[in-house]
Amino acid sequence: MKTSARSRICILSTVLLMAGCNRAPSIDILGSFFPAWMICLTVGVILAFVVRSFLLRSRLETEVGPLALFYPCVVILFASLLWLIFFH
Repeated sequence: MKTSARSRICILSTVLLMAGCNRAPSIDILGSFFPAWMICLTVGVILAFVVRSFLLRSRLETEVGPLALFYPCVVILFASLLWLIFFH
């Protein structure tokens, strides 16, 4: 009886893990396909530079926390939001 329950759990977990194995979203740029996450990450970095320039112009960069933690979090925020908006 225990082996039957274990095999069912193994089969169920395998099926659930395989559910995410569909075609990855990719974008055609000049005949070359790029993964969507790469595009979102690139745009996220560009938007983080825009945020940095805004903070520098308004002299607010000294008010945010540690910069080595703040800017990577801004990049992750923008990249995740872009992916959710356009590809999910």
